[in-house]
Amino acid sequence: MSSTPFTRRSVLGAGLAAAGTGLLAACSSDPAPSPGAAYVSPRGPEVAAAEAKRTPGKGGPVRTVKLTATPATVDLGAGRTARTWAYGDVLPGKEVRVTAGDTLALTLANHLPDTTSLHWHGLALRNDMDGVPSVTQPAIRPGGEFAYRFTVPHPGTYWFHPHSGVQQDRGLYAPLIVEDPKEPLGYDKEWVVVLDDWVDGMDGSTPEAVLAELRKGMGGMGGGEGHDMGSMPGMDHGSMSMTRSGASKASTPPARPTGPSRMMMGATSELLGGDAGDVKYPYYLVNGRVPDAPSEFTAKPGDRVRIRIVNAGGDTAFRVALGGHEMTVTHTDGFPVTHATTDALLLGMGERYDVLVTVKDGVFPLTALAEGKRATGLALLRTGKGDAPAPGIRPKELDGRVLTAERLKPAPDTALAARTPDRTIKIRLTGGMMKYDWGFDGKPYDPARRYDVEAGERVRIEFTNGTTMWHPLHLHGHTFALANGVRKDTSIILPGRKLTMDFDTDNPGLWMIHCHNVYHSESGMMTTLGYRAK
Repeated sequence: MSSTPFTRRSVLGAGLAAAGTGLLAACSSDPAPSPGAAYVSPRGPEVAAAEAKRTPGKGGPVRTVKLTATPATVDLGAGRTARTWAYGDVLPGKEVRVTAGDTLALTLANHLPDTTSLHWHGLALRNDMDGVPSVTQPAIRPGGEFAYRFTVPHPGTYWFHPHSGVQQDRGLYAPLIVEDPKEPLGYDKEWVVVLDDWVDGMDGSTPEAVLAELRKGMGGMGGGEGHDMGSMPGMDHGSMSMTRSGASKASTPPARPTGPSRMMMGATSELLGGDAGDVKYPYYLVNGRVPDAPSEFTAKPGDRVRIRIVNAGGDTAFRVALGGHEMTVTHTDGFPVTHATTDALLLGMGERYDVLVTVKDGVFPLTALAEGKRATGLALLRTGKGDAPAPGIRPKELDGRVLTAERLKPAPDTALAARTPDRTIKIRLTGGMMKYDWGFDGKPYDPARRYDVEAGERVRIEFTNGTTMWHPLHLHGHTFALANGVRKDTSIILPGRKLTMDFDTDNPGLWMIHCHNVYHSESGMMTTLGYRAK
């Protein structure tokens, strides 16, 4: 008898292997939550029809890109290197830039020792290109490739990363900038800033080993300040060995922590409502560099600079400020907002903000404070002569006005039309550090469990956070309106609070909803929204 564990993930993998380039039967029909319900397939005619509406006539120009996911040694600066997985040999991966209305044709070649995928975070694209293994596409096997091709619908600041296991917490991420062909903003230069928390390759650590440590929970450790010691009754997380987002276990590290302990204790933040995070990272990076060897952006005094900020971290919220400057927020998650000034921004994992700054003369720190973790990332803005500030500098702006999405107002042409919801879905966030059993409604992710919607509806999702930790919630394939009307695709929910998302069901298929803390989602805080077939 084989000693290989018989898991749900292995069943999914076998099904995809049998299907070749097709999808599992479970992608088109499912017994729960509506027995006998039939769902729109990611490759169904409804998806093709929705894509055709995005490409009237001949559509826009085709932007062709070749991308390789490969083991690589990346330079973090100051003599520090990391053996990791990356897109090429740079960190972040090379930016992809297109114009709204273009067709992006990107082929991802997998040179990794494991299966992978590619998710286009924030884009309302066709469902079969969304990059979720076992849901919208087969996982890309080692030595294989996948051709992504879709119309890029909306301008804005986006990014891409795997949706396979905890691979996102390696070096597999890059910005995707979608330019507006009728750009209303006037500015002289553009600075793309990608934030990250880094553990891979440090003293033997890998994200998989970090997850293995976290999954042991804190049951025998007495908890620790700021952590949720509660757990849903009846949950035995040790029996769940599937990899929830589709990564193969064949070549990932063994389920035994390697390197030093990375479990974070006592990290707290008032802005985040208490517990700030689970993982103690060795470094916090801005554009792939450590604070004592920061990346630099050059401009001239008086230039108006558009800064596009992306939080690509796995477990860290960043509070961001540009020393000596006030920022004017223009967009969040790609959508315009009524311009608002602030000293600092708070970004959860997956969130993006665009700001305008009229730059002064000198050398200024762009500091990304790892919220609640007593560490910072750093980049420099240089417009003239001067010495670089110290790596640990904390500009006073970090302690000034801190802006979050609920304090913004939507730009008038981006607000959803007033409409009573046709359907309300209520979801409770559950779990804790005791068993590391994160989930929705007391249950871990199950690909057979779907929340039903139908095309043409106004849907309201009401989340209640029953945990003592904050979570950045991300909805694939759509943008939603917060209670204040601001359009987002990723939004923070604080402990004990509620979050309401309103959106229109105008993009058929199967779409994930999950926490964008990669360790929470991979441990179960993820589910699927399914369009009912008519």
